[in-house]
Parts: sequence; C-alpha cells; structure tokens
Amino acid sequence: MATGQKLMRAIRVFEFGGPEVLKLQSDVVMPVPKEHQVLIKVHACGINPVETYISTGTYIRKPLLPYTPGTDVAGVIESIGNNVSAFKKGDRVFTNNTISGGYTEYALAEDHTVYALPDQLDFKQGAAIGIPYFTACRALFHSARVKAGEKILVHGASGGVGLATCQIARAYGLQVLGTAGSEEGRKIVLQNGAHEVFDHKEADYINKIQKSVGEKGIDVIIEMLSNVNLNNDLKLLSYGGRVIVVGCRGSIEINPRDTMAKETSIIGVVLFSSTKEEFKQFASVLQAGMEIGWLKPVIGSQYPLEKVAQAHENIIHGSGTVGKMVLLI
Repeated sequence: MATGQKLMRAIRVFEFGGPEVLKLQSDVVMPVPKEHQVLIKVHACGINPVETYISTGTYIRKPLLPYTPGTDVAGVIESIGNNVSAFKKGDRVFTNNTISGGYTEYALAEDHTVYALPDQLDFKQGAAIGIPYFTACRALFHSARVKAGEKILVHGASGGVGLATCQIARAYGLQVLGTAGSEEGRKIVLQNGAHEVFDHKEADYINKIQKSVGEKGIDVIIEMLSNVNLNNDLKLLSYGGRVIVVGCRGSIEINPRDTMAKETSIIGVVLFSSTKEEFKQFASVLQAGMEIGWLKPVIGSQYPLEKVAQAHENIIHGSGTVGKMVLLI
C-alpha cells in the first residue's frame, strides 16, 4: 500500500456466480476523485434485481473482475475532483450510477450522475431513487410516451420500480391500476398513486382487471415479470396499446397474432441506453416530485454490508416484495 492511501470496507466480486461470490473485504483502497468526479461517504445503497443478474455473469453488461456491485448510493460528499462546481464537501447527495460501485463505505461518481438530496428525504430514501425512479421515467416517457388521461397497469407494483411508476404516473394525470401479491403490498400500492389494485395471486384477477377497464382496455402496461405475464398483457391492451418490459426472468411463448388486431407493441427498457440529455430530463421530473412532495420512496427490507449475500438471495427468491431493498453502510 502506497503511503497516504486510505482503506475502506467494500463488497468485492472475484468470480461470477450465486450470492456467495459477494465477499466483504476491509482492506480496499479508497478511491480518489479525478476531474469531474466526487467521492461520496455512503450512508445507504439501493439493492436492485439487475445487480444480482450482473453478479451471475449472465447479464448483457459484464464488468471486469474483480468489481464492487451497486449504483444507487446516498450519502455526503467527502471530497471533489477538479472542475466540480455543483457540489462541495458535506453536501447531501444521491446517485443513479457510480464508477467504483456502491456496496462500500466510499463511492466514486461522475458529477453529472450525482444529485442534491433534499432535507425531507433521509439517506435510505435517497438510496431508493436512482435506478427505480429513473427506470420508471424511461419506461413512461421514453418507451411508452404516455399521455395524461391514459389508463396504465403496473404489473407488479409493490417493488421499487413499481411504486416509483405509480407515483410518477399519478402525478402526470394517468389512470393508474396496480397489482401486488400481498395484502400489505396492495395497501402500499393504493397509498402511492394507484386508483385500483388487484391481487395477481388470484386465479381470475385478469378477468377482474378486464371487467374494471371495460371494452377499451389498457393503454400502457409496465411489466415487471414478462416471462409470466406477457401473454395475458397482450389480451388486456387497448387499440395501439403497448407493453413496456421492465423485468424478465426467463422465456415465454406468445402468439404474435395477439399484437395484430389491435396493432399493439411490446417494447423493452434498459435504463443505461439513456443519453446524458435524457437523464437530465428524467432528473427534472424527479426534482419536481421532490419539491412538490409526490416523490416518496418506500423502504422495504434493510441489510448491513455483512448480510449482502442474503439480500441478493431474498430479492430473487422472496415473493411479494414491498418497497425498496437497501444496504445500510
């Protein structure tokens, strides 16, 4: 170790595999911010399903090994690199990306991926904004091109992205329907912008949705589990309706004819295809939500750094997720 280098605790992944590949190390060298970079003392970090896919090595984006997972950190600026004018030491912030990973005590980020965290939100809530809220914005505004007055179904609405979608869609004047698999989940979905909620564990819930929306159908479906639901989604859509695929855990057989009569579309979403300009637009939407008060992340299970393998196990195999899973540093 070179003189003057400081050490920190961080989760490191040395090989791809199951949750057991996440190793806690206490002698990781603390990064130093370069030009247009900031170093954040992490108080909380969001845990996203995508991070579990990346650590298995089966996802489209493969980081170079070893690496530290995590992108959505919230904390306090520790130090800044050259040419950073928007932040100073001590500022409360959150990110939607990091350079050095987020499951750690100190994270390095490009200054354009860092945002001021208002006082009315705590660090856990700050850590729940990044991927969920920016993904919800991309799904709604870029992929679905939603319009006020349209009917939207959030299929799997009680998790981080689902609740973010409900809050944003309601604020933008959409008629919001949600589904959740637990009573607690359904209650929270109603409290966060949905006009109606359905139990997707009930055998006939699709009929109930159809009955509720009538002949016209649903304009937009934000789909968290397309390998299970896509077939039903196509039957629920209105003329010109679109299914936006946010989550998928396998393959499904569908009949493409179901898209023809109503000229419907199936559109996939990946947040990191967004341009810098699009990130700016989404950030403006979320900034307004924080100022007005409709952006209120719901926190679910919380884990210390030592229990991160358990958290990865639970986010994939747990059922009826409610709120956003976070690591407390």
